Amino acid sequence: MSNARAAMGNGRRWSSVECPRPLAPRPAIRHVLFDFDGTLSLIRQGWPEVMTPMFVEALPLLPGESPADLERLVLDDIMRLNGKQTIYQMIQLADRVRDRGGEPREPLWYKHEYLRRLDAHIAARVARLASGAIAPDEYLVHGAREFLEYLRGRGLVLHLASGTDLAAVQREADLLDVARYFEGRVSGALDDYKRFSKQMIIEKILASHDIPGAHLIAFGDGYVEIENTKQAGGLAVAVASDEAHNGSGNVDPWKRARLLGVGADAVIPDYRDAIALLDHLLDGANGS
Repeated sequence: MSNARAAMGNGRRWSSVECPRPLAPRPAIRHVLFDFDGTLSLIRQGWPEVMTPMFVEALPLLPGESPADLERLVLDDIMRLNGKQTIYQMIQLADRVRDRGGEPREPLWYKHEYLRRLDAHIAARVARLASGAIAPDEYLVHGAREFLEYLRGRGLVLHLASGTDLAAVQREADLLDVARYFEGRVSGALDDYKRFSKQMIIEKILASHDIPGAHLIAFGDGYVEIENTKQAGGLAVAVASDEAHNGSGNVDPWKRARLLGVGADAVIPDYRDAIALLDHLLDGANGS
């Protein structure tokens, strides 16, 4: 089904789903892993516009390098590490400072400074959600709640793992009223970053439930969860969400290219056709 958009036998369509290879049913899927920011939550939409200028401020220009050149370099560093814990982007920043002859601060200092700036960027959103001035679904990727309800209704076990700090993920999942779908199975970054990774979470899911990777499906907009899921034998769905235009149905071309490049089995712009996709995977619906 190369780059196919198919009609499902149950009458639902999955016209927004791109599959680079034939997608065979996987009725044994029982566990579903989600990334958080950009995959479910839009509270932090615009975070690269916060991180990029901070990196640019910290890096002196090299001879012959223009500000635009530096910004492109920085953005590539940032997005290449999207999906990993934030600290890895800060380690990369420290390395860049050092390579340019500077004396970097500790990566943890950079991380806390970035989070301070990001908290200011999202403060109004958080306040409006906390006060009830705006409905939680306004900051969920289009179709996410219906899809989470569907998964829970089918008896699948849901897990949430984010490169964002655990306390923030828990707080924002509560604000968006999605924490209840995961029943405590929420993981996030720690200052002691070696104690957490998405690979560790996947290994824990498989080991604690004594299941093979083929029983797992993951949804994410960062390369880490896609790559780690594929390495474990699971099925990986790239959520190439257009965060600035939620519900547009358009894919983010950078995310799409990056996630297909690490082996994503399917690409979706949001969750408008995700139920039909799962019906196909779980029930073997026609259209593959």
